Amino acid sequence: MGMKLTIGYLYPNTMNIYGDRGNVIAFCRRCFWRGIKTDIVNLGVGEKIDPEKYDFYLFGGGQDKEQVIASDDLKQNKQGLKKAAENGVAILSVCGGYQLLGHYYKAFDGSKLMGLGILNVKTHASNDRMIGNVLIETDLVADRRMVGFENHWGKTYLGDGVEPLGKILKGFGNNNEDGFEGARYKNVFGTYLHGPILPKNNDFCDLLIKLALKKKYGDIELRELNNNIEGAARKIAEELE
Repeated sequence: MGMKLTIGYLYPNTMNIYGDRGNVIAFCRRCFWRGIKTDIVNLGVGEKIDPEKYDFYLFGGGQDKEQVIASDDLKQNKQGLKKAAENGVAILSVCGGYQLLGHYYKAFDGSKLMGLGILNVKTHASNDRMIGNVLIETDLVADRRMVGFENHWGKTYLGDGVEPLGKILKGFGNNNEDGFEGARYKNVFGTYLHGPILPKNNDFCDLLIKLALKKKYGDIELRELNNNIEGAARKIAEELE
């Protein structure tokens, strides 16, 4: 019997800015090429999440209005998603999704858009638009580099127990102050990297696949793929200003 991964795609119709849906496509395609079946379950507003059902969660970015909708709806699934995270389920959250996995987003007027608190991070609104191509150094992938594109007003600050996704070599990152981009806690990853991130960084995509498989099947060695096209595209992205 072959392997199969079930993907919980959070708010696909509201939190899908800058092509974040491409992360699901890349994840499933790289599984398909290896004979791993995938089942995508769209989890929209009002959906009750069973934390035992999903092997990987994708939470994309959204505008302020969409984030408010997601924040209100997430309250019913807070404990379930926290349980999944603590049990080692792989989760990728991007931009607005990243902020909502933290404690809160604090607006200029002092009001707070509450998150899940899975990541010990806090985000504050700023006057600075952080936009452009990003290059980070990270120990998560073999060549120690990842690329992407950021576009955010919020400044995110990491608390205890959370590691950054990587060190900024080009771009703004979490807050344009501490030199870091993204956050990681267990198998939960938060990032401001759009692009989307997984098609641009095949090694990171494969890492998420391995983590999802490990939770369900134990350590699995992925079959090597021909990544010449992905590598060439990433090299060009690394050189963009």
